[in-house]
Formats: sequence, structure tokens, C-alpha cells
Amino acid sequence: MRSRDHAVYVISVAAELAGMHPQTLRKYDRLGLIRPSRTVGSMRLYSRHELKRIKLVKQLVDDAGINLAGVQRLLSIAEVMERIEPLMEPRRLRTLAGRRQLLAEMRRLNDAIGL
Repeated sequence: MRSRDHAVYVISVAAELAGMHPQTLRKYDRLGLIRPSRTVGSMRLYSRHELKRIKLVKQLVDDAGINLAGVQRLLSIAEVMERIEPLMEPRRLRTLAGRRQLLAEMRRLNDAIGL
């Protein structure tokens, strides 16, 4: 049996917990805003992490008035920033490979921002 930290929910339960329609979750999945895991039979399973992401998307749309394209861009930027943070450690910057990896992520960030 899974612990509460590793609990997963089927789409109907996840939608209810997030306060939205299951079709909205399917749309978010199609757009790549969320990435639920799948069973062998392709049933979507939503983790607590995915539920937090769903609620973030909902908050950005409902409260901040950001459209889904804007949400996609913000999430892309956030993902790149999460990858950049550990690359900024001095020990990683001392190596050529570390600097190259940081440069590659910075290029991805520029692309995500649209520069």
C-alpha cells in the first residue's frame, strides 16, 4: 500500500481535489502543462506533485488572468531556472563541462523567454 506522500489519484478524484472538470485536466495534459503518469492501460495517475502543479496553473489562470500560452511559457522558464540553480555552484563553475552546461541552460532560458 502506498503512503500518503506517494499517493496517486485517478482523473476524477484529481479533478475533484483541484476543483475543476476532468476535461480541463485532459486539456492541461494535451498542452504539456501537467505530466501525469500512466498505467499500462493508459489511465492517467496524478501524484501530489501534479496536484500542486494543477493548482498553480489554475491560480495563474483564474487569479492572475494569464492565458494558457502564458502559463506554458512561465512553467518552461521555471523549469529551466530549477536546472540552472545547481549549475551556479562554484565547484561546477570551475569545470569546463559545468560552464558549458550552464551556457546551454542559459540558451534554453533565452528561448523560453523569447529573446
